[in-house]
Amino acid sequence: MVIFLKKLFFTLIFNSVLFLMLIIGIQNSAHKKKVNLLFGETVSLPISFIAGVSFIVGSITGSVITNSLDYKTDSF
Repeated sequence: MVIFLKKLFFTLIFNSVLFLMLIIGIQNSAHKKKVNLLFGETVSLPISFIAGVSFIVGSITGSVITNSLDYKTDSF
């Protein structure tokens, strides 16, 4: 259980740092688009922000799924 929490903590810290670097890096971005959702659309966001957040969410999701599968197989 301790190893699972360490991996989860590392994943959250690593992706938080990536998110902060993303926020700092896109301050001068001029190209903005709206994302169409099921019930509306978002405000105008920089394209690099949309792509970066998608990458970070995928990284977190993949790490959590992989870590939880490793934790379940190691407990037997």
